[in-house]
Amino acid sequence: MSDFNTSEVKLFFLIGIPGLEHAHVCLSIPICLMYLIAILGNCTILLVIKRETSLHEPMYYFLAVLAISDMGLSLSSLPTMLRIFLFNLPGISPDACFAQEFFIHSFTVMESSLLLIMSFDHCIAIHNPLRYSTILTTARISKLGLVLAVRSFLLGFPFPLTLKRLSYCYKNLLSHSYCLHQDVMKLACSDNRVNVVYGFFVALCTMLDLACIALSYLLILKTVLSIASLSERLKALNTCVSHICAVLIFYVPIITLAAMHRFAKHKSPLIVILIANIFLLVPPLMNPIVYCVKTRQIREKILGKLFSICGR
Repeated sequence: MSDFNTSEVKLFFLIGIPGLEHAHVCLSIPICLMYLIAILGNCTILLVIKRETSLHEPMYYFLAVLAISDMGLSLSSLPTMLRIFLFNLPGISPDACFAQEFFIHSFTVMESSLLLIMSFDHCIAIHNPLRYSTILTTARISKLGLVLAVRSFLLGFPFPLTLKRLSYCYKNLLSHSYCLHQDVMKLACSDNRVNVVYGFFVALCTMLDLACIALSYLLILKTVLSIASLSERLKALNTCVSHICAVLIFYVPIITLAAMHRFAKHKSPLIVILIANIFLLVPPLMNPIVYCVKTRQIREKILGKLFSICGR
């Protein structure tokens, strides 16, 4: 038998929204609009941080990487979402499917890792503000970025390799509008225990990130409660609101989706697809909005640019 046995199934078939196939073209309008806003929003944040030297600080460097990660998630799912909803072309070759799930899972790991690093950033800024600039130097931030990228690649790369070694004999209908590892491996007619174990390991790494984020906020809360002034407490907590929103926006759909895949025996396909689409559409859309609204420096720079353009 060949090492890479995908010859039995020539195409996988993705699905849109069950029961609303007749409305896919209409649904493509808000979906395309969400992608457009997400890409423009994240590009705007990147441009503002790049051009404004006053924003060349650790917090904004991390925010820039978050914007890159969000754009990666958006662009990874965009081709199949457009093919399904706009052109009614649900078919995708196994190799293209494996490539897509590699990018989706890699950028998911990247975003999870980045949210963890950003929680450490907030923890250091609140717990030890006098040493903040000496702890988070440019060199250390560069090393953190490199570690983040390598971790994302190393955890994402085995996904397509382990899927490609499986045989796909009869079933070829996936349950999402894009390819996910846990979805594709269920179609295999050969032993997929390696995929199950590795998928669980990566999920465990993501949950470990979330546990460390929770621990960071416990330390932040302990530090804030030790501050005598109520106004200073609120000011310190207010700096964390954007990050807390980003964590909730990212982790709630992914935990819900993972739980439904593993534990729900009689799950509704419509609910699963809606949550899966929320997982890839909402974080890239909402993160730029949340950070622009809650981060005064970025909000002022963006509004300043808009007013200067309108005033010409």
